Amino acid sequence: MNLDRVIAVRNTKTIYRDGDKCVKVFNNNYSKADVLNEALNQARIEEIGLNIPKILEVTMVDGKWAIVSQYIKGKTLSQFMKENKDETEKYLEMLVNLQVEIHTKTCRLLNKLKDKMNYKIMATDLDAITRFDLHTRLEGMPKHNKVCHGDFCPPNVIITDNGTPYIIDWSHAAQGNASADAAQTYLSLYLGYDKNTANEYLKLFCQKSNTAKQYVQKWMPIVAASRLIESNEHERDFLLNWVNVVDYE
Repeated sequence: MNLDRVIAVRNTKTIYRDGDKCVKVFNNNYSKADVLNEALNQARIEEIGLNIPKILEVTMVDGKWAIVSQYIKGKTLSQFMKENKDETEKYLEMLVNLQVEIHTKTCRLLNKLKDKMNYKIMATDLDAITRFDLHTRLEGMPKHNKVCHGDFCPPNVIITDNGTPYIIDWSHAAQGNASADAAQTYLSLYLGYDKNTANEYLKLFCQKSNTAKQYVQKWMPIVAASRLIESNEHERDFLLNWVNVVDYE
């Protein structure tokens, strides 16, 4: 295995290209269960007909867990947006079209999104009253079983040279409510880009999915709270503001 070419470096992993393979090597302290769950998620998503890189193997590299998958040659949607800022709306429409397609799928073996969010809210350092309120809100939201990516944003979409989109990074995949997934994307765009980009995304998502904007917004405090345990200091302040937002009328 040749790991000379680094594609990306993240807090918990380094991603390499080895010919026609992509090798994601996790840090020493990364949970084995989380690695295996990510590989299992990706394998299950392969079976439902979406364009995603195929899993080839789960292995060890220098004592670290690694997932080996098909290498997809192309640029991320994020790169296209940075290089062509006057075409942001076109790329956001592409993003939304892909997300709406994901939400047409079901995969009964995926973890339930509500269970994941309840666990994450419980693991935060929010006070007991706030956690209780968030758990209650979450329990009151409609129960769906649509495939949700969990971290759907421009860096996780690769466009090949012939224009075919591939969706990567299924570590947070679950089955649940599509509007929760949209709220996650909105917050990611707000943090990674700006308010205008996030708002334009939300408008397009609601139009194409025939969803009321207020319905997605009702998920914002819940989703923001579920992201707190993985946030940095800058993101934490932003997310806490959303956690404290009163229900939209």
